[in-house]
Amino acid sequence: MGEFKKILIANRGEIAIRVMRAANEMGKRTVAIYAEEDKLSLHRFKADEAYRIGEGLGPVAAYLNIEEIIRVALMCGADAIHPGYGLLSENPEFVDACSEAGVTFIGPKAETMRKLGDKASARKVAIEAGVPVIPATEVLGDDMDAIRKEAKEIGYPFMLKASWGGGGRGMRPIFSEDELEEKILEGRREAEAAFGNGEGYLEKMIQRARHVEVQILGDHHGNIYHLYERDCSVQRRNQKVVERAPAPYLSATQREQICALGKKICEHVNYQCAGTVEFLMDMETGDFYFIEVNPRVQVEHTVTEEVTGIDIVRAQILISEGKSLIEATGCASQYDVKLDGHAVQCRVTTEDPQNNFIPDYGRITAYRGATGMGIRLDGGTAYSGAVITRYYDSLLEKVTAWAPTPEAAIARMDRALREFRIRGVSTNIAFVENLLKHPTFLNNEYTTKFIDETPELFDFSKRRDWATKILTYIAEIIV
Repeated sequence: MGEFKKILIANRGEIAIRVMRAANEMGKRTVAIYAEEDKLSLHRFKADEAYRIGEGLGPVAAYLNIEEIIRVALMCGADAIHPGYGLLSENPEFVDACSEAGVTFIGPKAETMRKLGDKASARKVAIEAGVPVIPATEVLGDDMDAIRKEAKEIGYPFMLKASWGGGGRGMRPIFSEDELEEKILEGRREAEAAFGNGEGYLEKMIQRARHVEVQILGDHHGNIYHLYERDCSVQRRNQKVVERAPAPYLSATQREQICALGKKICEHVNYQCAGTVEFLMDMETGDFYFIEVNPRVQVEHTVTEEVTGIDIVRAQILISEGKSLIEATGCASQYDVKLDGHAVQCRVTTEDPQNNFIPDYGRITAYRGATGMGIRLDGGTAYSGAVITRYYDSLLEKVTAWAPTPEAAIARMDRALREFRIRGVSTNIAFVENLLKHPTFLNNEYTTKFIDETPELFDFSKRRDWATKILTYIAEIIV
């Protein structure tokens, strides 16, 4: 392995730009790919080179076409491909295709991905490694009678989970046999559309749970570090809304325990590059249960970077070039990975929270972001004149706030969100502001059902800046 000269990013939007920034800082050229429907996306113009792919395939299918991506990589002379998150990032066939083409895949080996990228297989690895798992069925077949029998043996309620992919796609809560078939078929269709694979299984549902995940880095020399944990419990429909690092409610003993469990699973498969081991924490008992491994960089990796000072994307690239963890992180040992302060990330989306979070589309006519000490912005379409289409995820921008304490980080995030001015499309900013001020959130008493069970979070007035208020007032007088 040698140093990369040119990296193709097999993704779009925010994460593509994030990878480009890390690569540019390392003196490497970057290559973007884009679908026809995505030709106005900012990542296309941020790269040193950009190529359209998947003519006639559609907005998402274009980014899932392995043959097309490899063709562009070979044509432009890229010696490595970074998959970002989502799309092909967890597809072992893509890793194999890169290897066959002589292009380095910046991520885990295909063999590791097959063991861990598939959630059902990952459960088996966890059991072999001696890590607690939640009771669950095997991968579901097509015989609905057999599925009903398996479900009865474990007992309701369940969570239907897609074997491949993440981000809540294909997940459905199932509380009784009456809704079993409908939810399974519905979840399969969503997983098939998102990941090209509708395979899934049923997992026993913990009613009062927290979602905690451990960030892992592994090199090609057998070394593995954990970068501590993140709290991802604030979710809507299994999509994370607010993430924090470290988890503010864990004791030092609990933190040590969960990080050791995450590291144990990855050591069992000689994990390489960046990955995240996810757990559910039973609030009644304090016990941790393995959920899955995401063999890629996570959307919420920013909070870990802020509290550890380690650039995870840069580390991915260095590890894939054959560098050691010491070189990739600047830390001589696990002991030298330190936590500093607290970080919160909020996802600003173009959704209307008061209208069932329906995504909004159109042109952003005015945009002003936040700034100031301890504020970090990661976006892909957050600028005046940007066109928000119906084809892709509604994520507009990730806002990350760092401060010495959890309370100060939340206050800084609240201030930052109030600085935003976005016109032309609806956003969830007012909703997130409401959430950050809620006593349940501030007291660290929230569960993964916090948003679903707290209707007062939706009691807010839509944000209007002074210009909008004046224009509305004038319009009312004239009319």
